[in-house]
Amino acid sequence: MTGLPVLAPRKWRPLAAAWGVALLSSLAVLFIGEVMGQAPCNLCWFQRAFMFPLAIILGLAAFRSDRGVLPYAGALAVLGWLVAFVHLLLYAGIIPTPIMPCGAGPSCSGETMAIGGIPLPLLSLGAFTLILALLLVFQRRLKS
Repeated sequence: MTGLPVLAPRKWRPLAAAWGVALLSSLAVLFIGEVMGQAPCNLCWFQRAFMFPLAIILGLAAFRSDRGVLPYAGALAVLGWLVAFVHLLLYAGIIPTPIMPCGAGPSCSGETMAIGGIPLPLLSLGAFTLILALLLVFQRRLKS
């Protein structure tokens, strides 16, 4: 090793798990958009804009055992969580504004925008929540 900090495996497992969630989420939305042909709405694009960099940043940080990733990954995850939360409120009809698709595809409020009966905005919120929780566990393990 050339001066890279080495963390005990127990300490970096939450970071690697957060990367796994971000990577799986990124691959899932690419599959939904590119393979299934469902055009994302504007809020879906914003969530992607926060999730895609997380997959790269968290992967590099987990590989390099980089402790300095927390502020950057945390900020991306919090902003993505906020967009996903608003998206879910729109989807549920709590905020009375229609969700407009950005292309010729279906709106995110349609029946086809669910996997296993779970709406995509809820899945996105869950992914960002899980990433934030794993980052908090990682931060606590660094302090111990």
